[in-house]
Amino acid sequence: MSVGMTFFAALGFGIIFNIRGRNLFFAALNGMIGGIVFSFVRMLGGVYLAQFVAALMITLLAIVLARVLKAPVTTYLIAALIPLVPGGGMYYTMFYIVNNNLDLALATGLDTIGQALSIVMGITFMSGLELAFNAYFKRSRHHI
Repeated sequence: MSVGMTFFAALGFGIIFNIRGRNLFFAALNGMIGGIVFSFVRMLGGVYLAQFVAALMITLLAIVLARVLKAPVTTYLIAALIPLVPGGGMYYTMFYIVNNNLDLALATGLDTIGQALSIVMGITFMSGLELAFNAYFKRSRHHI
């Protein structure tokens, strides 16, 4: 998917998820930034690394946007992540299974699972980092 289309893909899913006003624009912008990061990192490395780094960036921006615009993190996270989801891999895995081409189904399925896990690890890592920072700063305020 081209970088420009990631904005419109995230925008469309934002509309489906009933995101309104400026939140919709920023959710779509976050999706586009994720697409840019994905494309850039994919040129430098593999697709798994690109999925991971793009998910990191999308999650970080969602956290920042949520604090600045006073909305839930998921408002900016879910719609922005949708363009990263390896839907083609899921489709072709099922296509190969239906056509009894189990070797290709296994290879495509494992690749798709790897991409999905890369996205999950990026979200989890950044969310854990946010929790650690919040706990650290909350603890340090009480000791002052």
